[in-house]
Amino acid sequence: MTQADVLDLVQFAIWITILVSGPAVIAAMVVGLSIALLQALTQVQEITLTFVPKIIAIFLALALAAPFMGSQTGRLTDVLYSRIATGF
Repeated sequence: MTQADVLDLVQFAIWITILVSGPAVIAAMVVGLSIALLQALTQVQEITLTFVPKIIAIFLALALAAPFMGSQTGRLTDVLYSRIATGF
């Protein structure tokens, strides 16, 4: 195994991690920004107002994106196992 192989695997693993975490992060960001805008417009500065909608949005995003996330994780596993089987 050379340094190029290791860097390739690490880069691929980081990219899969970004892809898998993307739906939840994007959902939380969109809901957080919209609630912050709503709070700024109405001047209701309740700290706990953001938590429940964010949690619901994250759960919905995870439920909708679960097949995509599983396929990406499976793809990473296939690549790693194939590299182990071929001896890198």
